[in-house]
Amino acid sequence: MAMAERREQIVEFINREGNVTFAQLKNEFPDVSEMTLRTDLKTLDKQRQIIRVHGGARSVGFAVGTDDLITRRVERRSQEKTIIARKALSLIHPGHTIFIDSGSTTTALASEMEDMELLVFTNSITVAAELADLEQVMTFFVGGRLNRYSMSTTGGRAIKSIHELTFDQVFLGITGYQRGEGFSVGSDDEAVFKATLVERSHRQIVLMDSSKENRPSTFRAFGLPDIHTVVSDGGLSDDFVSACADAKVTLL
Repeated sequence: MAMAERREQIVEFINREGNVTFAQLKNEFPDVSEMTLRTDLKTLDKQRQIIRVHGGARSVGFAVGTDDLITRRVERRSQEKTIIARKALSLIHPGHTIFIDSGSTTTALASEMEDMELLVFTNSITVAAELADLEQVMTFFVGGRLNRYSMSTTGGRAIKSIHELTFDQVFLGITGYQRGEGFSVGSDDEAVFKATLVERSHRQIVLMDSSKENRPSTFRAFGLPDIHTVVSDGGLSDDFVSACADAKVTLL
C-alpha cells in the first residue's frame, strides 16, 4: 500500500471512530509497523488532519465539536445504539412529558418511538425529524444557538427555556464517563444545558454505549448520583456496575 493511500485510510478510520487508541490502529493496520504508524500520526497531526492524543488519536471534528459530526456518529456502533433505544423505549408510557436530548443514541430512540400520546421536547434537529411522522406525539423544539456538529441548539436562550419547564423523564446523551469524575461532554454550553435538564426532570435516564466508559471529555455535566437510570448495550464493566449499585442507580 502506498504511503498516501495508507494515511488516507488512517484518517478515514479515525474520522469514522471519532476517538481511537494506538492498539485499535494496530489492529486495523496489522501489516504496518508501530514505528511507521507513529510517523503517520505525527505527520497527519502536523497537517491538522487528525489530533494526536496520549495513547491514540482523535478526529478533528471530535476535538473541536461535540463528539464529532452527528452524521458520522450515527454510523458508529449502530447495533449497540438500537439495543439501547429499544430498552429505553420500554420506559416511556402514554401521558408522559419527556425531553429527548441531542445525540446519535437519542436519535436512535426517536426512530424507534411508538406513536402514543406524549409531549416530547427536544433541542435536536435529528430527533425532531424522526418524530415528525408520529401523529399522537406532540413535539416541541427548544430554540437557541445551533451547533452544526451535533445539529442541536444550546446557549443561554435554550437554557432559559428549560428553566421554565418540568419533565417526567429526560433521556440524555453523553460523550464520556469516568469513575470519580462523572459524565462529560465536549462543550461548556452543552454541559450547562444537560445539567439544567437533570435539575428540571423527575427521572434522569442516560443512554450510554460501552465505548463511552473511561472516555474523558473536557466539560463535566453531572455525576452518577445525579441520575436515576443508565441504559446500556450490556457491555459495561463490572466496575461501572458496582458504581451504579453504590449510587443506587438503575442499570438496564
